[in-house]
Amino acid sequence: MFEKILIANRGEIALRIHRACREMGIKTVAVHSEADANAMHVRLADEAVCIGPARSGDSYLNKPAIISAAIITGADAIHPGYGFLSENADFAEMVEKHGITFIGPTVEQMRLMGDKITARKAAKDAGLPITEGSPALDTIDDAKHWAHKIGYPVIIKAKDGGGGKGMKISFSDNDIEEAYTMAKAEAKASFPSDVVYMEKYLQHPRHIEMQVLADKYGHVVHLGERDCSIQRNNQKVIEECPSPALNQKQRQKIGEIVRKAIAKIGYQNAGTLEFLYEDGRFYFMEMNTRLQVEHPITEAVTGIDIVKEQIRIAAGSQLGYTQEDIHFNGHAIECRINAEDPTNFVPCPGKIQEWHAPGGLGVRVDSEIYSGYSIPPYYDSMIAKLIVHAQTRNAALMRLRRALEEFVIMGVKTTIPLHQKIISQPEYLDGQYDIHWLEKFMEEQSKNKEG
Repeated sequence: MFEKILIANRGEIALRIHRACREMGIKTVAVHSEADANAMHVRLADEAVCIGPARSGDSYLNKPAIISAAIITGADAIHPGYGFLSENADFAEMVEKHGITFIGPTVEQMRLMGDKITARKAAKDAGLPITEGSPALDTIDDAKHWAHKIGYPVIIKAKDGGGGKGMKISFSDNDIEEAYTMAKAEAKASFPSDVVYMEKYLQHPRHIEMQVLADKYGHVVHLGERDCSIQRNNQKVIEECPSPALNQKQRQKIGEIVRKAIAKIGYQNAGTLEFLYEDGRFYFMEMNTRLQVEHPITEAVTGIDIVKEQIRIAAGSQLGYTQEDIHFNGHAIECRINAEDPTNFVPCPGKIQEWHAPGGLGVRVDSEIYSGYSIPPYYDSMIAKLIVHAQTRNAALMRLRRALEEFVIMGVKTTIPLHQKIISQPEYLDGQYDIHWLEKFMEEQSKNKEG
């Protein structure tokens, strides 16, 4: 087992990883920007190294600085968390070349699944269902040709995309050129490559993903599905596990398909396969070769600590259980709490004047925030995750309502009021929503306010 792990991240996920390491008897190294000198994970870690100014490019994305910090502190592994360098194959390769273990999949697997075009081919070859799609689109004529072949509506995506960037929808020849041009421009501005491709656009799907764990010896398990359909601008807002849209037969079928596919690909460590689900059918979108923000709801339902499993697998341990040993217990829901104005989503960094996290049976809060902490303006606005778990979905919803009422964050605006509105809507309570539901709901709220 590792003796010391460097945590190459910040915020709640850095604290989450620190806690797992501490429970495993592993020392931690926190790296931080100048803006994060007072962050909670920095205060709790065994060692801390400042790796640069506030700007991410000069700190959390500074590969040489992070690796240097690992070398000078004697860390034998690096956990990248999510975001930043977590899916950067070049970084993982640099880490391994310096004799340090990267806690994640192999470099080859990251490159394979990080390119959405090669990932689609690998998924199809492994037996996963996919939407109709195109190869790389070099010209607008290519885009028109494939749009006619696939059939409108279509969505053009950046091959290296993520976070909703580099994605544009086209409904006819009238807007295909604009969609193609804008998708390429966003891809060029946000990713290493401006290459784009095309898929059939599903108009009323749910976003359902499957969590997997795989060791270096060919053992694979899935940990069930998460429904992440409550989204805004392709960013997840609320997630739940299991999905209210699936029955047990559907759940077992897609779970087994995914487990066999991961084994065929030869994947290692934790990963998540994301699907669109419409009219009873699944369509593979992409694979995230890292820890997901919403992993706690899976942990609540399965009782498995995914971060500890990542560390054990990277250290060469076998999974200590088979698929038959995985038992799903109850229902869990996660709300992402952002420091944003809940009406227009403008970020609201600032000093936390008062902080009180909810508690009680089945309530978990993952956050680095504390009273007196100043939220820096340089990073993602998510400041906490509220996770509730109960035996039924209805019980989980009641617990979530109570926990949101208890949550006190003074000094900055947060999205807590938005979450309270969402979970009181009949469609959400009935589980009748798709990936467009929240944006339509927000539009109706805005119109009603103007009226």
